[in-house]
Amino acid sequence: MSIRTTVTLDDDVVARLKELSAAKRLPFRKLLNDLLRAGFSAQNSPAPRQRFVVKSANLGVMPGVDLDNIGATLEALEGPTWR
Repeated sequence: MSIRTTVTLDDDVVARLKELSAAKRLPFRKLLNDLLRAGFSAQNSPAPRQRFVVKSANLGVMPGVDLDNIGATLEALEGPTWR
């Protein structure tokens, strides 16, 4: 079943549809329906997510810093006024 209706399209959209219609040699109506269907399908499927990767770097250990003692570590890194 098809229904006839009036839709107001922006000038740039009409121009683009006419260009595509001529390039693909499709009737304006068919092209518009195909594009609307593709848009509806795209909204139903979530966008693929890129995997988040954390790149690590070996920073080494500063000589004389005991990482088991947080107070001494902060004092070595920040100075005696770290508190």
